[in-house]
Amino acid sequence: MSALRKLAGQTAIYGLSSIVARFLNFLLVPLYTSTFVFEPAEYGVVTALYSWTALLNVLLTFGMETTFFRFASREEPTTPHNRTLYSTATWGLFFPALAFMVLGSVFSDQLAQWLHFDAYASSVLMLVLIIGIDAITAIPMARLRQQGRPWKYAFINLLSVGVNIGLSLFFLLYCMKRYNMDESNALIDAVYDPTFGVGYVFAINLVSTAVKLLVLLPSWPSLKAMDKDLLRAMAAFGAPLMIAGLAGMVNETADRVILKYLLPDDIADSEIGIYGACYKLAVLITLFIQAFRMGAEPFFFSHAKEKNSKETFARIMNIFVAVCMSAFLVVMLFLDLFKWFIPNPEYHVGLRVVPILMLANVFLGIYYNQSVWYKLTDRPRVGSTISLIGALITIVLLFALIPHFGYMGAAWTTFLCYASMAIISYVWGQRNYPIPYDVSRILLYMAGAVVLWWGCEQVVLEGMLNYGLRAIVLLIFLGAAWRLEKDALRPLSV
Repeated sequence: MSALRKLAGQTAIYGLSSIVARFLNFLLVPLYTSTFVFEPAEYGVVTALYSWTALLNVLLTFGMETTFFRFASREEPTTPHNRTLYSTATWGLFFPALAFMVLGSVFSDQLAQWLHFDAYASSVLMLVLIIGIDAITAIPMARLRQQGRPWKYAFINLLSVGVNIGLSLFFLLYCMKRYNMDESNALIDAVYDPTFGVGYVFAINLVSTAVKLLVLLPSWPSLKAMDKDLLRAMAAFGAPLMIAGLAGMVNETADRVILKYLLPDDIADSEIGIYGACYKLAVLITLFIQAFRMGAEPFFFSHAKEKNSKETFARIMNIFVAVCMSAFLVVMLFLDLFKWFIPNPEYHVGLRVVPILMLANVFLGIYYNQSVWYKLTDRPRVGSTISLIGALITIVLLFALIPHFGYMGAAWTTFLCYASMAIISYVWGQRNYPIPYDVSRILLYMAGAVVLWWGCEQVVLEGMLNYGLRAIVLLIFLGAAWRLEKDALRPLSV
């Protein structure tokens, strides 16, 4: 089987858990933003608190997933070294996560006050437990990827998501909706508390996360196999990756965190809710990027020494950008349909951020593709440096733009940050690990898609004529991309 086909297969299967699972979660957005569930201010609380989740997850996992892959690639999966590696990495994350959960539980009220969410202390407590459990399960889930067991990985993720969706539909769609419509019954009166509000989102997530942990317990390693010297070596390798990841999460989530502090109190939560809901419409690109990374990281490590590997990496980049810009066109050409995933029109004022955020995420995906060069050359500090530069750009621009432009300033900050990181990584990488990326083709895909979308916006048509024109434009782009990339998609041995 060709290397490209193997990567496509792994990406597709991991997509069963990452793309499908996150897409199913995305389908909860219409529920959360319905007129009978959460108003923008309430959804803003959910958005802002979950923004902290990404930052703390990176801190608690300490770059250990990538470190685990790197150390595991040196041995066969069944060797004693790999079993010791698994135990060391798992327990190395368990104890810090346990301490985090204990301290977070004890000081949840103070945390809620510090976050300016004094009325949501119970939600903050549940969020602390969610973050801790996620960190504890990180290595057991990574081990499934390392062992090439994507179907089990997919099953566990989908089971967790299924629990989340099922409980959400029961408590929010059935109980909350009927209660708000004065159609309560004995079951609703017994299990539903209308004063809990957005707390249901976090309680449901906590249950679904706990289910994942329970399923993974049979594969839990023995504490006796933990190697302290190995843990120190892994920590030394993972620390720069953690810094890079933390800086990356600053770039990704700081906008929703800082909006809370830079906007007037009377509108902050509503603005965050509108921005967070419209951010979800970039999901087609962000989901593909996540699924691609799940399959690509072990693929790049295992094929780095093969013949023509750099040419293969360059071809993968072309295909990646073509797919991302196709997703951009799908959403932007038919945005007046996609917007109804957010059924409450109060949120639609924020749709203007969607093209900016989608292009920003394309640049982020390009950067993730390029990160192969410093990972394969064991230079994780390069990733830290680039991410820190991005974080600096993010913080400076957020404080400069949000007071004047609100969430539009946050959107443009995200775009400028990711574009800068992609450019810096490319220039730096070509000097140290040159990969023959076809820059002109990449820019052609990006500029071509934007011009096609802009052109359709200038043509005033109604009804089916409008959709027909946009469908033709989309097919033209897809056809051109296929013509350019069809040779790369054929079986290739590397």
